[in-house]
Amino acid sequence: MTSSNPFSLADKVALITGGGRGIGAGIARAFVDAGAAVALVSRTKEQVEGVAADINGSRGRAIALPADVTDLDALPGLIEQTVGEFGGLDIVVNCAGGGDMWRAFLDNTVDELETAFHFNVAAPFELVRLAVPHLLQRPGASVVNIVSGAINLQARGHLSCDAAKGALFYVTRSMAASLGPRIRVNGIMPGIIETEAMKAVVAKREGVLEHLIAQTRMRRLGRPRDIGLAAVYLASPAASWVTGLLLDIDGGTVGEGNSMFPDL
Repeated sequence: MTSSNPFSLADKVALITGGGRGIGAGIARAFVDAGAAVALVSRTKEQVEGVAADINGSRGRAIALPADVTDLDALPGLIEQTVGEFGGLDIVVNCAGGGDMWRAFLDNTVDELETAFHFNVAAPFELVRLAVPHLLQRPGASVVNIVSGAINLQARGHLSCDAAKGALFYVTRSMAASLGPRIRVNGIMPGIIETEAMKAVVAKREGVLEHLIAQTRMRRLGRPRDIGLAAVYLASPAASWVTGLLLDIDGGTVGEGNSMFPDL
């Protein structure tokens, strides 16, 4: 069934990594609200099954795929299960990612950098590479990579994660150049989003929350749904002439990021 709404994802199937909580769960719920069926990947079985159950109970169609995306051997099975359940694949959202944050420069190690690049670059690349044959079978196919607004800043304490996300920024544009015109590839650069993980981090450091809020023009942290709605736009027919875009959704963040680390 074709919808006249250009933002509709009706009859679309999306595979979303990091779908068990936070931004990934917010994207999943926004996609379902727009009409998509979703396959949710998370290494925490209870979380991803909970999100899928919530969607199936009140909104639409979802399956939970407990898996660790850093295990590259597990990725083909995620695609096979998605296609087997829903009959195809239209959208890949690479939301799983991250790395050690709030770490002074001299406390970083090469091992941490390599781990961050594997998680944030190698895994998204490999998932998309494996998905391409299926995406090519569906008109309007697209990829949305969740990058990081922090790479716009000169921030202390985020070396491994931001370096890897900076690489994903380029990978996103390279994918757009390589996979167009039949597959669109875009990214989102989130600012600080109010997730349970972020709440736990800022709770340990007095004044950090107030500092982060003060750096946004909107004077609040983002919410997972803010990113979810942006992802709906990028994956929808409304963005049919948009590819290679890295979209800042950050409340107008300015400044240098956190200043919790002293000068050397």
